[in-house]
Amino acid sequence: MSFRPQPPAPARPNRCQLFGPGSRPALFEKMAASAADVINLDLEDSVAPHDKPQARRNIIQAINDIDWGRKHLSVRINGLDTPFWYRDVVEVLEESGDRIDQIMIPKVGCAADVYAVDALVTAIEAAKGRAKRIGLEVIIETAAGIAHVEEIAASSPRLQAMSLGAADFAASMGMQTTGIGGTQDNYYMLKDGARHWSDPWHWATAAIVAACRTHGVLPVDGPFGDFSDEEGFRAQARRAATLGMVGKWAIHPKQVALANEIFTPSPEQVAEAREILAAMQAAKAAGQGATVYKGRLVDIASIRQAEGIVRQAELAAI
Repeated sequence: MSFRPQPPAPARPNRCQLFGPGSRPALFEKMAASAADVINLDLEDSVAPHDKPQARRNIIQAINDIDWGRKHLSVRINGLDTPFWYRDVVEVLEESGDRIDQIMIPKVGCAADVYAVDALVTAIEAAKGRAKRIGLEVIIETAAGIAHVEEIAASSPRLQAMSLGAADFAASMGMQTTGIGGTQDNYYMLKDGARHWSDPWHWATAAIVAACRTHGVLPVDGPFGDFSDEEGFRAQARRAATLGMVGKWAIHPKQVALANEIFTPSPEQVAEAREILAAMQAAKAAGQGATVYKGRLVDIASIRQAEGIVRQAELAAI
């Protein structure tokens, strides 16, 4: 391990982030009653420009009036290249109570973007005497964002989570696709005349996970656009989970159960992890640094892997 160990990420469940436009307040009660761990009330892409002031008022009322239970409650503001974002932050934080947990910043391209929002949030908290410290989440959805991903991950002690926004990311990168996540038909290799499809999001996912794990931030997979394709959603979510992401967005209510399914370790996975921990405990008592479990070597690194699975299961049970 490095002399400077990786700090832990926030210890809270983040398997599914359910999005809903601020311009459709009829959805808010249903979102509050859903099984999503995180609720993202949206002021950005899903809200037309002329609807944004009313959407802001809808969200403020919902934060104050709706029982959100134990959900992590987040508001996605507009991008810093728009005239809307500062009013989003000011009005939401000045007019809503302490129930809001987080501000989500879209299209972050550098650490200075986070600094700007952090400074405004800090000033409002001081001016209004807000008791609860607001967290931040950023979305990596531009070429600049992925190029500066580590400095963004280290940008603020408020930063709790980082998501990959596949659609805007693809547009910024000039990718030849109109899909939002998932397999891309033209991203394949040939072997003996047969096509083998690869994951075009793999490298960006891995870069985000590495930056997040280095700086104690939760890495989250973003949207999967075809909500009629449940197996496609599962496939992408499993790839993201395997690479170290802790959860995924839901842009439709039917995706909530799918995300929770994939990002909750199965009873079999948890049982095996506990058996590995027990086997290593026995090896340690015998003065050994490694042992054999079901025909394979397990060692101290295996302990960290197993502990991660058990910790995920415990968070999901909260």
